[in-house]
Amino acid sequence: MTSGGVHSGDQGPTGGGAGSASGSGRLADWLGLIRFSHTLFALPFAALATVMAIATPLPDGDAVTVRFRDLLGILLCMVAARSAAMAFNRLVDHKIDAENPRTQGRHLPAGVLSRKSVLSFTVGCGALFVASTALFLPNWIPLAASVPVLLFLLGYSLAKRFTSAAHLWLGVALSLSPICAWVAIRGPAVFAWPSDLVAPLLLAAAVAAWVTGFDIIYACQDQAFDAAAGLHSVPSRFGVAGAFRIAAGSHVVMLVLLALLPGLAPNVGFGWLYWITLVCITALVVRQHTLVRPNDLNRVNEAFFHANVAISMLLLVAGSIDCLWL
Repeated sequence: MTSGGVHSGDQGPTGGGAGSASGSGRLADWLGLIRFSHTLFALPFAALATVMAIATPLPDGDAVTVRFRDLLGILLCMVAARSAAMAFNRLVDHKIDAENPRTQGRHLPAGVLSRKSVLSFTVGCGALFVASTALFLPNWIPLAASVPVLLFLLGYSLAKRFTSAAHLWLGVALSLSPICAWVAIRGPAVFAWPSDLVAPLLLAAAVAAWVTGFDIIYACQDQAFDAAAGLHSVPSRFGVAGAFRIAAGSHVVMLVLLALLPGLAPNVGFGWLYWITLVCITALVVRQHTLVRPNDLNRVNEAFFHANVAISMLLLVAGSIDCLWL
């Protein structure tokens, strides 16, 4: 699952044509529905956790054994779970999207895709996610956890109907990816040594704070609509200015957690390259908050999509080089 956000992905369909008439859509329509491009800043965190899990010796000193099918399983699970969650979000929000002027051009309100086809797609992706966890056997944990994890991911789409913590729900949902990747690679043995979970938990907490912050700012675009429609969000509850302060606090928490990671999980092996990268990431986060203001949200997509891709890819590349080769 990648970041869709309570309000993200507001661009309209990429085209209609025959797909508009049949409701079956073209490939580009389906990729647009699930905001596939956003995988660029979600998948890297699962990939980084995978590299960390492989590079870090087990607490008993043994090296980690990784199979190709484990790597394939992580990729399939990530794409399938994210696609199911995004499609479900569009499905349950179709009436809200149709009423919101900013989102009326989305695929379901515009009639480019039918509800039946999106429902089938959601069920298919969910089934693929559960089936893909069998690739990790005899590590039974991913398969046992697959349905609860999937239900939590889908549950995010309903959260804004009853809690302003919907943004945090999204953050936690995305933060599950590094934890799941770590457990998938290292197996049930991780529970024999609680300290072995420090690294993925810190990374996951940083991801949760990061996603929560930028989703709050993205939601500011719909503050007036959410308030009028009775939807719960941080901007509708605290106002746009208050939302910006909460988002900034979330991003400070993210940076602090990333700074704590090398010291609290020294066996991962992060060194000087990681610290240089963290300085660059800090600069990118600061720039995000200078591009948008409570009274000027015109550059939200530029501020967050492009910067978030850079942040996640920087961390993946530099973190992988640091713990594998330096």
